[in-house]
Amino acid sequence: MLPRARRAGTAIGGGVTKPARTRVAIIGAGPAGLLLGHLLRAEGIDCIILERQSRAYVESRIRAGVLETVTTDLLRRLGIDARLNAEGLVEDGFNLATDDQVIRVDLKALTGKHVTVYGQTEVTRDLIEAAPERGLEIIFEAKDVELHDIESDAPFVTYVADGAARRLDAAFIAGCDGFHGPSRKAIGAGAEFERAYPFGWLGILADVPPCHPELIYANTADGFALASMRSRTRSRYYIQVPLTDRVEDWPEDRLWDELERRFTPLADRPVVRGPALEISIAPLRSYVFETMRRGRLFLAGDAAHIVPPTGAKGLNLAASDVVYLADALIARLARDDESGLAGYQARALERIWKAERFSWSLTRLMHRFPDEGAFEHRMQVAELDYVAGSRAMQTAIAENYVGLPL
Repeated sequence: MLPRARRAGTAIGGGVTKPARTRVAIIGAGPAGLLLGHLLRAEGIDCIILERQSRAYVESRIRAGVLETVTTDLLRRLGIDARLNAEGLVEDGFNLATDDQVIRVDLKALTGKHVTVYGQTEVTRDLIEAAPERGLEIIFEAKDVELHDIESDAPFVTYVADGAARRLDAAFIAGCDGFHGPSRKAIGAGAEFERAYPFGWLGILADVPPCHPELIYANTADGFALASMRSRTRSRYYIQVPLTDRVEDWPEDRLWDELERRFTPLADRPVVRGPALEISIAPLRSYVFETMRRGRLFLAGDAAHIVPPTGAKGLNLAASDVVYLADALIARLARDDESGLAGYQARALERIWKAERFSWSLTRLMHRFPDEGAFEHRMQVAELDYVAGSRAMQTAIAENYVGLPL
């Protein structure tokens, strides 16, 4: 049960506070929350973002870096694209590989579109840096965030900042705070779907040139491997590892040896070694929380769904959620039109499930599953052979990879 509303000026967590007020309270300063805040401010709608972590922490998080045109178009629409245009790498294709063949999927020829390699870390920094001049307030290190009275017409949020308990009243609350944030929990019970995968991705980031000009997703005898990049001088590599593995099990030399072994037969250039900027292991799962609304609270991004990184959909799916939610909130707050909010969940879920399907299918195709044997691997080889010789199959993959229409 949600806590009851407290009167303005009464004690909250041991202090006395005068409530602040905004039209939309946004929980979370990841890309979803930041993009939503910028879209609302572009239409003159007041909003405040509450973020649990410090600005330095948020700007240093290492995340994905393949942007669909939906996302790059959104950044250009907001006028927050100077570094994207200068530093983003336009990729007209990507590669699916096995131990002995590389299948290039020509995105430009098949769809007329491309993807852009530009790290989520850089997107986040750009959005934060642009916030002050756009009048977008971000409160970092907002601890103990709680949502109250979300089914009333006067929801509010309480939190602690600078050692003081505070309250923020709003007309609507947008939960953009990820799977572990308070927003999804405030929804309560809902329709939930999950698929956990029996492996993780061990990743290394290093300031070395990539071994190939385009991404390579490889299904090798030793499992999945990915060669990608953040720039022409910074590479990001991953390999499939058991969930029981730890980072400590993989000294840098061992990881570089494994990457050399997997990519030497496939890449244009040798794998160049260098000191790791970051090494981590991430589990993989598919997850959808279909109840994206309760009263005046709406979920967007990882608060409502998680995709395996195989299809490069996480940030891009958050961006499409935000476009739908921003349109709906603007219609309601600027024109008193409720239809967008009423249809937000259905509209978002239609695209979410298609992205989940693509990420799931590519994960199934490119990884070795420990509970499967020779037959299942032969099915993977047969499908990759079919992809190699079928323009129709490559087109279907390309359409999903560049992003389905909004």
